[in-house]
Amino acid sequence: MHQLSAKDWLLIKQRLTPYLFLLPALIILGLTVFWPALQAFYLSFTSYEDIAQPPQWIGMNNFFKLWRDKVFWQTLTNTFIYLVGVVPILVIAPLGLAILVNQKLRGMTWFRAAYYTPVVISMVVAGIAWKWLYAEKGLLNQLLQGLGIVAEGIPWLTDNNPPMKIFGIVPISLASVMAVTVWKGLGYYMVIYLAGLQSIPADVYEAAAIDGSDGIRKHWDITVPLMKPYLALVAVISAISATKVFEEVYIMTQGGPLNRSKTIVYYLYEQAFSNLEISYACTIGLVLFLIILGLSVLRLVINRQGGDNITV
Repeated sequence: MHQLSAKDWLLIKQRLTPYLFLLPALIILGLTVFWPALQAFYLSFTSYEDIAQPPQWIGMNNFFKLWRDKVFWQTLTNTFIYLVGVVPILVIAPLGLAILVNQKLRGMTWFRAAYYTPVVISMVVAGIAWKWLYAEKGLLNQLLQGLGIVAEGIPWLTDNNPPMKIFGIVPISLASVMAVTVWKGLGYYMVIYLAGLQSIPADVYEAAAIDGSDGIRKHWDITVPLMKPYLALVAVISAISATKVFEEVYIMTQGGPLNRSKTIVYYLYEQAFSNLEISYACTIGLVLFLIILGLSVLRLVINRQGGDNITV
């Protein structure tokens, strides 16, 4: 029998050492993430309405039920509207803010702090505060009435029947929740852009100024092309966040009125914890997982194409 030499043992030890360091984290992840995910995948093919009884295998029935579920398609549509409505704003507006606060002017540090403050505020606190602002006799309606813009308070979160819609597509209750998401996210994505702006050498702008590219035009000629990896990164991160939105909906509308502001994550929560449809909720979660997986793969592709040096 071949006996390992001291050099062989040293080589084995060197190869095993990184995995031994990773082992505690892998055990925790396995118990809290991977194993529950496998269980959820299994439960999506079962009926598990009575938690006192073992789940019963029903095959693809939950998926057929999902296909016929009008509320699911409505929540999926709302999530898509949320994605399309929020992401462009969170890609463009924070870049403008970052350019603004990147100026070397007195007091600019305070402006950075002011724009970033909503990020550190708890969503629970922010949601309650905005719910008060949106109330029928809240500050926002009183301001609009005082300026003579509206004659009576707008039902921002309660809505009417037929519903008020922005651009004839977005229910006003859903748009009101989207506004809170944008308000909370502006400062976070501004900081990402700010890091990118500060990595651009000043010499590039000076050379561009000599060629006649100055003022606002320099940002179109220089800033935007050099910030493309950051723009792509923010687009993917904000898209994933918009797909998973939950706290705003739970605190402000709870999916109402008539499911007009209900997103797919809130519908999953409702099925699991309100209706105790555990298996059906796992099926919805599997669909959500596939959507987020697609967005995550997109992010990896973007990172390989030019954003590998960006870390968030």
